This record gives sequence, structure tokens and C-alpha cells, in this order.
Amino acid sequence: MAATIHSMLNLTRDAILLHKLHTEGGSMFKARELQAFDAYMRLGGMKLAAEHLELSQPMVSRLLSSLEEKAGFELFQRKRNRLTPTVEAFSFHQSVVHYLAGLRNLEQEAKAIASGQVGHLVIAAQPVFCDTFLLDALAQFRKEHPQATVQIADVGMAEMLQMISENRCDLAFGITLNAEAFGGEALSLAHCEATCILPKGHPLENIEEIPLPRLRKEMFIDLSQGSPLRRRIDLMMETIQVNRTIAAELRTIHGIVRLVERGEGIAIIDPVAHQLLDLERVSVHRLVPSITWDIAQFVPHGRPLSTVGQAFAAVVAEEIESLKRAGVVSETL
Repeated sequence: MAATIHSMLNLTRDAILLHKLHTEGGSMFKARELQAFDAYMRLGGMKLAAEHLELSQPMVSRLLSSLEEKAGFELFQRKRNRLTPTVEAFSFHQSVVHYLAGLRNLEQEAKAIASGQVGHLVIAAQPVFCDTFLLDALAQFRKEHPQATVQIADVGMAEMLQMISENRCDLAFGITLNAEAFGGEALSLAHCEATCILPKGHPLENIEEIPLPRLRKEMFIDLSQGSPLRRRIDLMMETIQVNRTIAAELRTIHGIVRLVERGEGIAIIDPVAHQLLDLERVSVHRLVPSITWDIAQFVPHGRPLSTVGQAFAAVVAEEIESLKRAGVVSETL
């Protein structure tokens, strides 16, 4: 029973001491005082503690005296210029060790956050980007920032804009439009020109640049209505008075490509989707007149990018530059 009461008293005292460590303007004790105390307790002498801390012995002595005064109880018994730790000192030292370890962890975490090594990102993007350059960007980012976590939301443009306006994502990638109305800020990354893909053996296969009116009688495999690329295509076809026959509508470019490869129709696609193509089964053609847009990066208005967000954006920018060098996309106009 006595042992139990003694243990409870020790726990209560330690709790009080830990509270003191975190009070009075952030900390009752100075970190240097705690470090001096820890060094003395671990190394067992003033000289060794001073050498470890690269301080003079008088300075270590003053730090210990200051700590003892603030603690409100004796940490040492002083005999013949030697300090002997009290029972309370050993108990207190356990709390100090935990506190200093937490402080070191906090410092390491702060450095990691500042360097973009840790953090969590929510990225919203159109499906075609999730299937292409964002995959490469994510793989590279994970190599450089293994402690950071990334959630990529594969969404349509309308949902992406809603995520931006509701501050539910850190970054978004889509095609250019007036994002200001949706609470976002846009940065154009690259200029894109739509291409037409045909199944191998198609009568138009040998025409490098296909006039859009030549596609009047074709069966189209299209993106779902409401997608930005679909709207661009529909607008252009209406402008040149070409009525299209839609054989199938899909949400993703990946599915559209697979159907064209099977000979189910033709498609007009985003050039970044070229890496999804099996060129033994489809041919790629430019269109006249061209259908163009910009790839853009969006951020919620008034929400600055974190360090880890900036790091991810930088990796995406590098991937876009590689697409420019490959001739897939071009510089913004």
C-alpha cells in the first residue's frame, strides 16, 4: 500500500513538473538549463557536462542553479564542491529526457516541413491527367519526398472547380477557363492541340492533317457531355456546321482509346493521352482547323501553397517541360 501511494505521489509530481515545462510564456525552464541538467545526470560530472555542451564549468553551474531555483526543490546535495543528485532529481530527469526528446522531434519535424519533406496534399485533376503526366510526377515526387502523402482526386471539371471553391484541395490541374468566378487562381502550364486517332486500316489513315469536315460521316467515341474537351469539340463542329454521330460516350480517355483500337469509331483526344496509345493499332493525325486549349494549374484563391505543395507543383512543371521537349505540348501563347 505504501509503495502504491509512493508511486502515485511520484506520478503526480512528474505531472506537475511536466506542466511547469510547458507554462509561463511557453516554458518555465530554458532549454539550455534542461540540457545542462540532462548532461550532468547522464555524464556524472561538471567537467564532462561542460565539455559535452561546449560551455565553461561556471556556466553549467549557473544553469543548474537557475533550474533548481525554478523547480522549487533541491536537485543536488552540495558537499565539498561536488553535486550529488537527489532522489527528486532522478525522478525529474525522466521527465526532462522525455521533454528534450520531444523537442528534438519537433525541431526535426519543423525542418522536414520547411524543406517540403513531410505534409499531406489533396490534388484534384481531370482523368486524362491522372492517367498520364500526373502519374509520372507522383512517382518522382515520392522518390524525393518519401514522407509526404498525396491524395489525387480523379474528377470532372465541374467537380474540380467545386473542390477549388470549397477549399477542399491544395492544387488542381485542368484546362484553362475563367477560374476566378470559382474562387481559384489559374496558371497556364502548356498549350495543347487536339489530335484525331483512327483505327489502323481506316480510309483516312494516310492523311497527315485531316480537315474537320472530312469527319462528317464518321462514328465518334467521345468524352461525356460537360467535359471541357467535349465542349471545345462540340463548339468547333457547330461553328463549321458539321453534325457528328456519337457511337459511344465514356468518362475517360483511356476507355476511348481502347474502343478506337478495337475499330469501334474514331476520337479526338488530348495530346497528353498519346502515351496511352498502341501505335500498331491506331494512327494519329492533326486537325484543320485546330482545336486548342492550355493545361492549367489551379489553386484556391487566398490559400498559399505549402512548402510540400510547392515541391509537388515544381515536379509537375518538370514533367510538363519534358512533354514540351517531346513535342507533345508547346509553350503557352
